[in-house]
Amino acid sequence: MGTPIVFGMARSVYVRAARLTLEEKGCPYRLAEVDPFQEGGPPAAHMARQPFGKVPAFEHDGFRLYETDAIVRYVDEVFDGPALTPPEPKARARMTQVMRIMDSYAYPSLVWGVFVAEFREPDAAKVAAAAPLVRTTLTALTDLQDGADYLAGDRLTLADLYAAPMFIYFAMAPTGRELLGEFPTLRDWLGRIKQRPSIAATQSPLEDR
Repeated sequence: MGTPIVFGMARSVYVRAARLTLEEKGCPYRLAEVDPFQEGGPPAAHMARQPFGKVPAFEHDGFRLYETDAIVRYVDEVFDGPALTPPEPKARARMTQVMRIMDSYAYPSLVWGVFVAEFREPDAAKVAAAAPLVRTTLTALTDLQDGADYLAGDRLTLADLYAAPMFIYFAMAPTGRELLGEFPTLRDWLGRIKQRPSIAATQSPLEDR
């Protein structure tokens, strides 16, 4: 079986989610850096892999794939290592629900609304505008976690690996740390997740700041 390739930026939360899944499966892979924001836009070779110009894209034994959800599920099914998808229908549905919350509500509010608008490109008005959706998102995730060690139950799943990169950036911003402090279950979950070797192996270059 050939070595999978992840195309994208090490600083991308979605690229990191794909890499975390590979790391947790114990699967060697190669990261091929692609910056879709470079001058002139994504390279033509990347557009051939991902017609929308986003990252990550993925290739394994000639099989090409894009959309992070599809990538992480493929990795979990194809490669050896601990299963990251619950076998029970209700737990599996909960995992998918958390992943959709991260896409639809957490990414725009935690990452763009707080991290980017405070840590990367300061804009206090954007941070203030994002706060209500942040609180709604954190409340919903806390309710779904229901005191468990992980976001979708009592074991690590794709939901945790999907969410961790977004929460790491969120907690780097002062407002993010303050808001996260209001939700101790999520704060403690993040602390546990950050101790995993896969997190260290995929550290974002933005974390060095």
